[in-house]
Amino acid sequence: MNEMKLGVIESRFADLIWQNEPLSTAELVKLCEKELNWKRTTTYTVLKRLSERGIFQNSNHMVTSLLSKHEFYSLQSEKFVKETFDGSLPAFLAAFTARKKLSSDEIAEIRKLIDSFDEE
Repeated sequence: MNEMKLGVIESRFADLIWQNEPLSTAELVKLCEKELNWKRTTTYTVLKRLSERGIFQNSNHMVTSLLSKHEFYSLQSEKFVKETFDGSLPAFLAAFTARKKLSSDEIAEIRKLIDSFDEE
């Protein structure tokens, strides 16, 4: 899989697909014209670029995702932690919480998540 990043406009485009899939290329062109003020050629160019990255596919004029929005952002998060914190989730959490105090609900949610891994 190529670049696991989306620019601001690519993110808006991807969200349109994730929210409306499956959709025909004609529907996507109309949607992008309405929502992004794009011409047909721009829509096809960006679709091709994101398809080459392995995020979407255009098969028989139907556009679907190869990665769900959740899967995409999970992969992006994993890559960030790996590149920035040598893959250490505890180091990431320590850095994150150094500037942002976690609420008791957030702490409980993290504990619950950790406990669910202990059970597996």
